[in-house]
Amino acid sequence: MLFGKIDYLNLLPFHVFLKRYPLSNQTKKSIEFKKGTPAKLCEDLSKRRIDAAIISSIESRNPKYTKLNLGICAKGAVKSVLVRKNSPKKLDPASKSSNMLGKILSLNGEIIIGDEALRQYIKDGGDKFYDMGEIWYQKTGLPFVFGLFCCNKNQNLYKKIINQFLKQKIKIPKYILNEYSKSRNIHPNMILWYLEHISYGIKNREKLALKKFISLSKKHNFHP
Repeated sequence: MLFGKIDYLNLLPFHVFLKRYPLSNQTKKSIEFKKGTPAKLCEDLSKRRIDAAIISSIESRNPKYTKLNLGICAKGAVKSVLVRKNSPKKLDPASKSSNMLGKILSLNGEIIIGDEALRQYIKDGGDKFYDMGEIWYQKTGLPFVFGLFCCNKNQNLYKKIINQFLKQKIKIPKYILNEYSKSRNIHPNMILWYLEHISYGIKNREKLALKKFISLSKKHNFHP
């Protein structure tokens, strides 16, 4: 089992779940070792350096991957996929999906994702940014799927893990919350507030949203 870990706050509940899940210590150490951005994990999965990861949703169109019902989703504002207003255009190399979404939504400016985006949102205020999850929802009435769980082996094992995760309400231990707060320089209460904007199950509306996103991306030749 070689699972690649997106080291962002948006997947903190899933990583807390994996810590408790009965996996070998070697496997858990491997997960911690194989960290990366969505774009980096796309490359690792494609080159089979890992056998599963939540990757940029635009890359999930690859027919060689098995797609499972876990993703990083938002129905409306997400607070961590942003475009800074009144700034020069600049893509974020960490996420192909966010760069593509910025083009689809005709948003010009600096694209910022992940924990750094959340940190800047809290520091500078929401009025300084376009929230791409919010604008997508306003235009389509659909949630947005920023990342999707894909694998190229061990499908049944990953499916079992995901099904158990989606059935549970994950409580983040205080010591873990404090560790992430310190390493990200974000107050624990703001981390919990942020996680209220994230969902993980890929259901019918998420599948419809992903299909629409891929279709619109094709019209832009998949290039951000």
